[in-house]
Amino acid sequence: MKQNKQLLLQKRPIGLPTEDTWKLVETDIPKPEEGEFLIQCEYVSLDPAMRGWLDDRRSYIPPVQIDEVMRAGGVGKVIESNHPDFNEGDFVYGQTGVQQYVVSNGKGYHKVDPKLAPLPMYTGTLGMTGMTAYFGILEVGELKEGDNVFVSGAAGAVGSVVGQIAKIKNCKVVGIAGGPEKCKYLVDELGFDAAIDYKNDNIASKLKEYFPDGIDVYFDNVGGDILELALSKLAMHARIVICGAISQYNNTTPVKGPSNYLSLLVNRASMKGMVVFDYAKDYQKAALEMGQWMAQGKLKSREDVYKGIENFYETFLRLFTGEKLGKLVLKVSE
Repeated sequence: MKQNKQLLLQKRPIGLPTEDTWKLVETDIPKPEEGEFLIQCEYVSLDPAMRGWLDDRRSYIPPVQIDEVMRAGGVGKVIESNHPDFNEGDFVYGQTGVQQYVVSNGKGYHKVDPKLAPLPMYTGTLGMTGMTAYFGILEVGELKEGDNVFVSGAAGAVGSVVGQIAKIKNCKVVGIAGGPEKCKYLVDELGFDAAIDYKNDNIASKLKEYFPDGIDVYFDNVGGDILELALSKLAMHARIVICGAISQYNNTTPVKGPSNYLSLLVNRASMKGMVVFDYAKDYQKAALEMGQWMAQGKLKSREDVYKGIENFYETFLRLFTGEKLGKLVLKVSE
């Protein structure tokens, strides 16, 4: 009899999670009751935010509990339904968790069309990743035509979309990423004006070269030293969007904050955090506009897909080793 493979949280990690942070179990495939439907999960999204969900501390969302299915956004197919709005054969996106089957009452789920875009794209550019980039740069970053924009983690799922949106809005965009291959990808494929290789370049001198008039918008995905350097190059009335701080997530010591924050005062600048869930009511509007940009060839999407729920851990580590390009996705169906 076919079983449901699920990845459960076993313990709270200190620093970088180890493989025994989770365990893979097999359970019976759940049955949908009245007002519910059963989803066969196809792909789940792997995101840096997952590391924060493992810690038992106050945040924008409760932590994953011990023995609970690891939280993740996913896309899958409805294979059985007792719900009036979701039919067998529909494809849906929602918080599926890292498992092969899940029952839902429909809350937090919406239909997606595999004929309009490949399913993995709905975990990325047309999913939460794209929504984060869209609202982060346009709403929180208050992007204006002609702005000088700096993006960290620029070859990642969010950063790559942020930079493209800024180019669509006629801004100068410089991204920072690790290694010549990623930097070449940013400039040659995504249309960034320039890229800084943090592994090989002198970041401070490159910022001085590329932003002689200062940075108007800095979209921060990494925190740490890069944030410190960006603060030193702000233009008047600059805006810093704090989306993530991947360089700090696995620290066993206190998070490193910027020491030169008075640059915000001197430049009358702002630094604001953003969480994509705050913009849920406007997701549809954003997805429509981004879909149009994709149809026009202005916005490109790249998904780095790996196979097998058994390979969750080694795939998850790619978030922190940088061994990926674009959106990291795991195919969990067999």
